[in-house]
Amino acid sequence: MFHSGLYAARCRYAELGLSQMLPPERVLVGAESVRSGAFGGFHHPDQGYRHLQMLSVVTMYGPMERDNPERPELALLDLLRAYAHDCLHYGSRRRYVDVGGRPTRTQYGINFRRPTGQSYSAADPQGTPHTRNLGVVMEGACDREARRITRDVAARAGMREPADVLGRLAFRDTTGTLTEEDVRGDLGSGHAGEAAQYAGALQRYEAGVNRRYAAFLAEFAPCEEEDLHDLLLTAVINGDTRGLSAWLDARHGPNTFAGAFLTGAYFAPTLDLSA
Repeated sequence: MFHSGLYAARCRYAELGLSQMLPPERVLVGAESVRSGAFGGFHHPDQGYRHLQMLSVVTMYGPMERDNPERPELALLDLLRAYAHDCLHYGSRRRYVDVGGRPTRTQYGINFRRPTGQSYSAADPQGTPHTRNLGVVMEGACDREARRITRDVAARAGMREPADVLGRLAFRDTTGTLTEEDVRGDLGSGHAGEAAQYAGALQRYEAGVNRRYAAFLAEFAPCEEEDLHDLLLTAVINGDTRGLSAWLDARHGPNTFAGAFLTGAYFAPTLDLSA
């Protein structure tokens, strides 16, 4: 199942312009912990892609007090989702400059940061259902694609939702089929410790990233969501926003990209000119 998903991801990402997948030897999977009650998976707080090191650090889904997964099928889907997701992070365009002897990233995908630290777009206000933050847009685009691949693999394998609440939540999360009740409900109440924390982190990620990205696509590309999604991922990989900007301008008027995302603080002076 995993290799089936890997093949599907490789073919799909090649269409988007990604020529090299994240090398498996650069993926570290934490599978066993000495911490009592340790619980791993995509939403583990220490999991993620390290851009400067070009390294993916992930954890095995479920209890991690032994090195074999308690729920092998869920652990497999979670690992495939994490790998497909981080392949897009690995393949995103990056630019670094030397600032005082330190490597400083000034571009990641379609997001930019000045050497002095100002970010192109501002953080979204807490609780908003929409987004004007390029980091959220890119994260949502990567996860939408990764979960589509995982969903197709699960369907081809005939996998069904588990009956228990947490297992069902994890299955729907990896396959992108979470419901409004899943996002809003108190689903961690029947669990304790890190399992409950994991359920909470899953809900916050869904509301703060995936739901906001879906709202962005619906807002700027009604009935053309998949076209805009493909353009976004292509631009993230090659770092060129011209095609994406032209598409948005044709539908919403000149300078839509900057109008939607550029914060006034980006070009604000940073030097103290009073001296």
